[in-house]
Formats: sequence, structure tokens, C-alpha cells
Amino acid sequence: MAQTQPQTHGGGLARDRELSRDSAEGRRLATAGEAGLAGLAEAVPLPGVGSAALMGERRQRSLWGDAWRRLIRNKLAVLGLLVVTTFVLMAALAPWIAPYKQSEVVDVRLARYGPSWQFPLGLDQNGRDIFSRLVYGARVSLVVGVLAQALVFLIGIPLGAAAGYFGGKIDNSLMRLVDIVYAVPQLLLVMIFLNLFGPGLRNIFLAIGIVGWVNEARLIRGQFLSLREAEYVNAARVAGAGNTKIMFKHLLPNSLTPLIVSMTFGIPTAIFTEAALSFVGVGIQPPQASWGQMVGQGSQSGYVQSDPHMLLFPVLAIGLTMLGFTFLGDGLRDALDVKGNEA
Repeated sequence: MAQTQPQTHGGGLARDRELSRDSAEGRRLATAGEAGLAGLAEAVPLPGVGSAALMGERRQRSLWGDAWRRLIRNKLAVLGLLVVTTFVLMAALAPWIAPYKQSEVVDVRLARYGPSWQFPLGLDQNGRDIFSRLVYGARVSLVVGVLAQALVFLIGIPLGAAAGYFGGKIDNSLMRLVDIVYAVPQLLLVMIFLNLFGPGLRNIFLAIGIVGWVNEARLIRGQFLSLREAEYVNAARVAGAGNTKIMFKHLLPNSLTPLIVSMTFGIPTAIFTEAALSFVGVGIQPPQASWGQMVGQGSQSGYVQSDPHMLLFPVLAIGLTMLGFTFLGDGLRDALDVKGNEA
């Protein structure tokens, strides 16, 4: 008995040490297992966690941000934006860019002087600097284009919205009015307006805006017809929203994309209309500079053959402006077309 007790005591100590080692090893393996699971969770996201984060990130990217990214990837649209921006800056900074005033005669003895280092675009038949007149003419063209398009929106959007939202007799009456205005050539109506009220910058953009609203009215009518039975519109009606609130708070913001594209095409159309009116003598009157007026003066008999610079540069200015707005409009149409880009 006396001999077995020490052996039992020694065996107990050995078992305790073994248990301690097993416990330590178990804790080490558990720690390693937790670290491994954490690393695995980082390497392979759990279902729903990664997708939720991705969806949250996508929500932060607005429609306009995505459209801008698509726009700047379109090389022709970027080129058009640069051209439009150049002419806008030229018009805004005309007094600082132009070396002479728009009607200032440099030297009548140098009439029809060709392009040179001193006069990069030459002089006209009255000895005025063509470059200076082109810079000031950009002001007239852009002011007419922007103000006429603003007036087009002020008339066309309410009429088209009322026709598309209410329908019925209101729609029929307004669309018959649109058909009547649309049946007469726009340029002819503008010339009749100018003959009644006289030429000038104000009357030109008023005439273009008053007779040019029919396209926007048709466009906004079509948008409202397709959206007026949407679920969010019905929910707004159930919530007690009035017709005006539904039209201009819910429907109009969802119809902005085609309106923005239409604006980029409407501005060059108004610019060309003003140039045509000034070309035939019923638009901007001298001594105020206008591109169409300069084209008319440069296309007189004898000048085209002997002094082509008088005609070439204003024609290039009109062409580049219209081309820039066209490229920009095409790019905006593609950038804002969400369905087309998703396809």
C-alpha cells in the first residue's frame, strides 16, 4: 500500500500536465479556427452582404452622374461641348476679346482687305474688322437661341402638359391648335410677325418663341400620356395631391430627358432662323453685327469671287455652332437613354 500511493500521486500529476497541454492546444486551435473563418468571410462575402453594399453604392450614383460619365465617353459629344463652350465664352467676353467695336471702322481705305497678321480674318466692305464683328455676332446668335427656346418651353410645356394629362376635349382642342400652327411654315410666320411689329433682337426671339412651341407641346403631351396612369401617379392621387402638383411635381421631372435633348436641337434651329432673317434684311439691322447679316453682305455680287473671306468666316461660324449643338444633342440623347445603355 505504501508503495502504490506515490505511484498514484505521480500518475495524477502526469494526467494533469497532459490535460493542461490538451487544453492549451484546444485554445490555440480554436483561435486559429476563428481567424480562419474571419479570413474566409473577408475573402468570400456571405450571400446578401456584398450585394447589399453594392446596391447601396449604386444608389449613390445618380442618373445625372451616370449620364455625365456616358457623355464624356462620347468623343463627338465632347467635341460638340467644346465648340459650344468656346462660342459661349466668346460671346460673354466679347468686349475683352474683340480688338475693335462691332461697328468701328478701322480704315475705309483698307475696305475688303484680306486676312493678315494684323487683321486675322480681314476687313469687310466698310473697313470694319471681321473678327470683331464675328465675336459680337456670337452674342446675338446665342441670345436669340437661348431666349427663343426659353419662350418655347414657357408656352409649349403647359399646353402640352394639359393636353396629355386631362385628355378628352381639352386634348382635342389644343391639338387642333397645334395642327393649325404646324401647318404653316415657321419661317413664314416669323416674317409676318416681324413685318407687323418691326425688326430687332427682341422681336426676333419673341417671334421664334411664339410660333415654335408646337414641337415641345407634342413632345410633352406624349410623355404625359404614357406616364399619367403610372403607379406613383395613382399613389399621389390617393394621397390627395391636386392635378397641378401631380403634373409639375411628379410627371414633369420624369419627362425632362427628352426636353433637354429637344433644347439642344432647338437652340441651333433658332440661330439658323435668325441668320436667315438677317440675310434677307428683316432681322438684325446695321450697325449691330449679326452672322446672317454678314453672310448677306459677303454674298453680294462680285464679293464672292474677289473677296471670299467676307463670306467664308461667318458661314463657318454658323456651321460650327450648329454642328456643335448637334453633336452635343446626339450625345445627350444617348447618355440619357437609360434603357438603351442597359441593353
